[in-house]
Amino acid sequence: MGASLEPASGPEGLPTPVRRPAPVARRRAAVIRDKARDLAREGARMGGSRARAGLAYLTDRIIEIAPRIPVRDLATLRRQFPGLGPEEIADKLVAGAAGATSTVGAGIGAAAMLPVPPAMPTELAAEITGVAAIELKLIAELHEVYGLRPPGNLMARSTAYLSSWSGERGIDVMKPSTINSALGGQMKRELRQQIMKRMVRDLPNLMPFMVGAAVGAVMNRRDTRKLAARIRSDLRKIQVPWDALPELPPLEKPAKPLKLAEPPEEWGD
Repeated sequence: MGASLEPASGPEGLPTPVRRPAPVARRRAAVIRDKARDLAREGARMGGSRARAGLAYLTDRIIEIAPRIPVRDLATLRRQFPGLGPEEIADKLVAGAAGATSTVGAGIGAAAMLPVPPAMPTELAAEITGVAAIELKLIAELHEVYGLRPPGNLMARSTAYLSSWSGERGIDVMKPSTINSALGGQMKRELRQQIMKRMVRDLPNLMPFMVGAAVGAVMNRRDTRKLAARIRSDLRKIQVPWDALPELPPLEKPAKPLKLAEPPEEWGD
């Protein structure tokens, strides 16, 4: 037999009143709910602030190291790769750079596989700046190989290469508008966007048990090759043949050269 649908009765046979939350309890629940919502908003805001601060730090760090990256001039590259033409030397440079960035990627990937990962923000920052340095070196040497050294001193050329890296494009030395001569707001925004792309792409490497050293290496190698392909495509359109180049002075050496990751043979000093 089913349960009665009549209201339950009390000891006197009167219906038992339905209990409703007291006004005080309702107000307390509303206060707690609103407080939780405020805390969530504040957490999101603080997280965004920390992310912006991290991007600003990495951008400034990459700008700082750019003039310290050792770059081989065309004469040095031709001595190191005798008998090879521009495309063959460029192929060697890309292979070496891709191998070097894959080594950096393997390091962060291996760290992510540890039971207790080390300070990941530090690891990630080290990877991003390390890869940026290798790719900036590659961009500078590709411009040498294609006969398109940007004008100016060490700092001016470093700024041009930063612009090339952040915009993923080659520099037309005959069009000053393609060269950012100062580290202005637009270039810093482009740099931050480039760094953000790298960070978003690297996030899976920070997830333990999902990926490891092999995946980190493959991703960096692939991205460096894609960047190089874009740069070379631009440079080929405006390439200056070696026999049409004026005699170029040797490149200035950085006062405190940056020590890059241990490279494969093709990478060179």
